[in-house]
Amino acid sequence: MDTKEILKQEKHRSFKYPNRKWKYYQEWNKAIFLHWEVNPKLIEPYLPSGIKLDVVNGKTWLSLVAFDMNNIGIKNLPKIPYISDFQEINIRVYIIYNNKPSVYFLSMEGSKQASCSLLKKLSKFPYRFSKMDRNETDFMSQNSVFDDFFQVSYKLDNKPVQKDETDLWLTERYAVFQDYKKYIIEYDVHHVEWPMQNITVKNLEINYPRFSHLINNQPDKIHYSSGVQVLTWDKRKL
Repeated sequence: MDTKEILKQEKHRSFKYPNRKWKYYQEWNKAIFLHWEVNPKLIEPYLPSGIKLDVVNGKTWLSLVAFDMNNIGIKNLPKIPYISDFQEINIRVYIIYNNKPSVYFLSMEGSKQASCSLLKKLSKFPYRFSKMDRNETDFMSQNSVFDDFFQVSYKLDNKPVQKDETDLWLTERYAVFQDYKKYIIEYDVHHVEWPMQNITVKNLEINYPRFSHLINNQPDKIHYSSGVQVLTWDKRKL
């Protein structure tokens, strides 16, 4: 799909994208979403001052998203070989800031050291390197510095997915806010609504010691998507 067509599809958004030119292109492919319902009091200590937790039906959530990051590049410029494609895992919570339902990252990992270093410098996101391996049925990640480990084995099927209110609330997010030094960094993003298909998780092992009080059981919801093409506007310091 070309970028003009992507921009035309906006009825699924809860707020309009910026009235200025987007800067970055990327793809989030083969995405595995694992979601846990959590006690808001356990998340609040992680959030910078002024950022408010978002809730749906009186509940808030934490998600681990494992996916392939592909074809990262700046608009009208060729992508950088090697750096533009890698696996990523992020752990995120759901917030409202600047009147936008958004996400805030507790953790971000990438499978290439050079990609993590460059993106951390440019985006100010908390990227770090972890060893990752993926095939059509398994995704594995290990970080010896933090003693983090993630492994999932899964099977896909093509049965249609009927999304409920919480499914849409968890997946259709079009802004990211992140603290950096004394600032809050804002990124606006846009893509079509996530296409979803059913996934059966055969085996799941997660050990993130820093978040063991948040991720300590089987997920309450699981999603899988073949992926989306993503347009991102340049960051703003608030």
